[in-house]
Amino acid sequence: MKKEVNSQKIELIRPKSSEQRYPYVGNIQAGFPSPADDFFHEYISLDELLVDHKETTFFARVKGVSMSNDFNDRDLLIVDRSLEWEENKIALCFIDSEFTLKRIKLKDGKCFLVPSNKDFPLLEVDYERGVTIWGIVTYSIRRH
Repeated sequence: MKKEVNSQKIELIRPKSSEQRYPYVGNIQAGFPSPADDFFHEYISLDELLVDHKETTFFARVKGVSMSNDFNDRDLLIVDRSLEWEENKIALCFIDSEFTLKRIKLKDGKCFLVPSNKDFPLLEVDYERGVTIWGIVTYSIRRH
């Protein structure tokens, strides 16, 4: 397969806040079901559960395969711009006028952006090239 620097396209989504609450049944047994768990215990808000900083959080949709060992095409990501980047976090980066999704690795005083798909090259961060960390992925949502 041809090595590509970036085939990951990111669709940014900034939804309005929702006050919608959904029934929550509690912990689900992966083994034998319990008849006592057949009742709703409470209601939850996905905003409250998944968004820590409303002003700096946005959604993005994955398109591409450079991070295919972490995410599938069309997975929905929750990205927080207020979080500091650090080792092993997955970041939404802006490089060469494009968004890309990569894992941050630090080695020997250098910073690398690492794809999870081995068919794509490791990118050494060259600050003269204009690399911007737009935010850190906090959650991903996958349709089954």
